[in-house]
Amino acid sequence: MKKDEIHLGDWKRILIGDAPFEFLLEVFIRTSLIYLIFLVTMRLLGKRMNGQLTNLEMIVMLTLGAIISPAMQLPDRGLLSGALALVCALAFLRGTSLLGFKNSKAEKIIQGTATVLIKDGVILLEEMAKNRLSHQQVYAALRSGEVYNVGKVKRLYLEGYGMFSIFEEPEDKPGLSVLPPDDDEIHTIHRSTEGKFVACRNCGNTIAAQPKPGLCPICQSDQWVAAVI
Repeated sequence: MKKDEIHLGDWKRILIGDAPFEFLLEVFIRTSLIYLIFLVTMRLLGKRMNGQLTNLEMIVMLTLGAIISPAMQLPDRGLLSGALALVCALAFLRGTSLLGFKNSKAEKIIQGTATVLIKDGVILLEEMAKNRLSHQQVYAALRSGEVYNVGKVKRLYLEGYGMFSIFEEPEDKPGLSVLPPDDDEIHTIHRSTEGKFVACRNCGNTIAAQPKPGLCPICQSDQWVAAVI
């Protein structure tokens, strides 16, 4: 717009902008479609993209700046369209949350569910692949929970909102070390199993060292390392 077209008392431009009043309906349609597209996109990106936020909260957070910025900075855009978009985003968030509260199937579709990554000391490689996780990401999660070998893990869950939950075995069990292999000093916190057990480097499955194992019965890997406690 030209400078001489901007007047402080021009309330039509301030509230609606240059667009016709019908544009508010288009804003509603655009916001609805963008919200649905973001919901699908966030589910496809995977759980770790969410951090501690739920899918719905992440969508709203990402769209707030895009919703507010044009109405605040562009003189040919009205405030009502931005306000309507914000109300729509809030209504969608509250509405989908309420839908998930009342309907468990809808909640699973919208929020996702917890995924088991380690079960009874064995890494579930297929679940890791589905959630696009590496071994080092899983090991880092265990270390942050002060768990230093896979055999000690009863369950490791990847929650629907992207965080890890660790449930430990009540007693010490031999298993695959999750400590960085290049830091020899830190490995002194482990106790050796004195050659009694070996662990699969790929899935963490722990078996007796004798007789000498062949392929891992869980993942068919032939890479074995000494198990630790």
